[in-house]
Amino acid sequence: MEQLREGKRYTYADYCTWDNSERWELIDGVAYAMAPGASEGHQEISFELSRLFGNLLKSKPCKAFAAPFDVRLSADGDDDTVVQPDLLVVCDRSKLDGKSCNGPPDLVIEILSPSSVSRDKWVKFNLYQRSGVREYWIVDPDSKTVMVHTLEDGRYMTSAYGGSESVPVGVLEGCVIELGDVFV
Repeated sequence: MEQLREGKRYTYADYCTWDNSERWELIDGVAYAMAPGASEGHQEISFELSRLFGNLLKSKPCKAFAAPFDVRLSADGDDDTVVQPDLLVVCDRSKLDGKSCNGPPDLVIEILSPSSVSRDKWVKFNLYQRSGVREYWIVDPDSKTVMVHTLEDGRYMTSAYGGSESVPVGVLEGCVIELGDVFV
């Protein structure tokens, strides 16, 4: 892979030429290296959420994907943004091309890690809101909380959940995630 240069803007076409042994995200053309490995706690939460959503969506039109899975938020425009959320749900299967999601998923979940806190809470929050992601969850393994951001009139409205509370999944009518099953 060529050396990434500060100040250079990249596209999805550039991203596709990079070495697959390293994980990267592009946000508005800026390349961000992803941490090489997740903590045990991060992995446990990711697995539990993936299992719960997978079971909830079995034989339903929506589909859940776990990282690494590319989400090209601007696939029909500049194509300079590709992220790999920890978990995502897509209900419009026409957005799926076999290797990525082209356009905003219905739900994105990011699990905080020390290297991703500011990017997940600020950069991606604004990116997902601007891109039209209907629901964005930020899961904090340390405080065992989930911040649920629901898109209303182009702006996120936020609700906080913790402990063993039940979290309604706004984009999936009638679905609820029990945090007692997530924070084991």
